[in-house]
Amino acid sequence: MANALATSVEETLRPVIGTVLASVSVDVETRRIGKSPDTVDRADLHTIADNLTTALHLVVGRDMAEAAAQRVRALA
Repeated sequence: MANALATSVEETLRPVIGTVLASVSVDVETRRIGKSPDTVDRADLHTIADNLTTALHLVVGRDMAEAAAQRVRALA
């Protein structure tokens, strides 16, 4: 079960990459930093956003990836 912050990150990503990929991205990126969606906190958002920029670049292009990452950073 994702905490409210992980849910907010997912909701931020949905318009950019869709529901399924947003959910998978939150799961993958939180695990990449050694956490889970239920333990992620605001201090993790910058690292997650940096990782998302790289991962999403392949899917939506650099500009959209950077814009999505910036929105995730703004949740901090």
